[in-house]
Amino acid sequence: MKPQLLALATAMLWGIGGYFEKQGLHRGHLSPQMGITIRTFVALVILSAISIPHWKTVAQAGARPLLYMVIGGGIVAGSVGMLCFYAALKGAPLNRVLPIAFTAPLFGAVMGCLFGGESLGARGVLGMAMTIGGIVLLTIG
Repeated sequence: MKPQLLALATAMLWGIGGYFEKQGLHRGHLSPQMGITIRTFVALVILSAISIPHWKTVAQAGARPLLYMVIGGGIVAGSVGMLCFYAALKGAPLNRVLPIAFTAPLFGAVMGCLFGGESLGARGVLGMAMTIGGIVLLTIG
């Protein structure tokens, strides 16, 4: 599948998932911490099962790549980021939370430019500015 279609599927699934997560938090009177724990447990079970053929690659990856995964995916995005997201879901309407939360690609692009040696052309800068402008428009008032 083309990367652009996968990215679109990601956006759709995350947006739809956010709706159900918000419903679960509110209807179940669950704390953000419990919500993220349930989400992570279910994801762990499913992803553990489908990744069995790839488990051997962990030993071959080396310490530094695994440390990047632990810090970036496990701590920064997977724990602290998700806890912030669930607290935001619990406290505000989806139409206020999701546009702001899903500016994540902007931060990723900046990190790629600053630390990953990636470049950002005029179209990229303009696109980022338009994204930020759209989010401001959606969330003010």
